[in-house]
Amino acid sequence: MSQKLKTHSGAKKRFMPTSKGNFKRWHVGRRHLNLSLSPERSNRLAKSALADSTQKQKLRRLMPYA
Repeated sequence: MSQKLKTHSGAKKRFMPTSKGNFKRWHVGRRHLNLSLSPERSNRLAKSALADSTQKQKLRRLMPYA
């Protein structure tokens, strides 16, 4: 029997796998101290983004069953 791999619990809370094999993530910088942000920047940070290729390689190792 081969050993099972554990999913990294911090990664599974922060990234969501998509059907195409990519990972969806949220922008940082919207929790507090954001009164000085312009509305355009605040709206842009509210949208989700995709992980880039270097992040994707690391996330494959952290979430082997995603």
